[in-house]
Amino acid sequence: MSQQTPFPDPFELLKKMWAPMGLPMPGMVGPLLDVNDIERRIADLKSVENWLNLNMNVLRMTIQGLEMQKATLAALQKAAQPGQKATSATAAASAAASTADAWWNMLQQAQSAASTAPPKTKPEKKST
Repeated sequence: MSQQTPFPDPFELLKKMWAPMGLPMPGMVGPLLDVNDIERRIADLKSVENWLNLNMNVLRMTIQGLEMQKATLAALQKAAQPGQKATSATAAASAAASTADAWWNMLQQAQSAASTAPPKTKPEKKST
């Protein structure tokens, strides 16, 4: 039987790529031994996390807004086609109502996301 070769360690590959440049691995720093430094770093990372969550929520709302614009335009184009029966007017009205509901739901989601965001924490300053 043939022997199976073990899978190479992906971190070894990264180490080999970074080692010739004389640069340390990104994010691979020595452990911090001061509690205040650790707390400051945690606070910094939490603020970055909050900022990223805010950007993600803005991106979601932008996507939802564009999807609603697309649905509205499609409904208006169907309603504007000549030779349609009276049912197209009711379809356009229901599409407009669903678009308004979608806008309302989006605003409610944004408000709930803003109200449930964790409060920003500031690192305590060292007293010298």
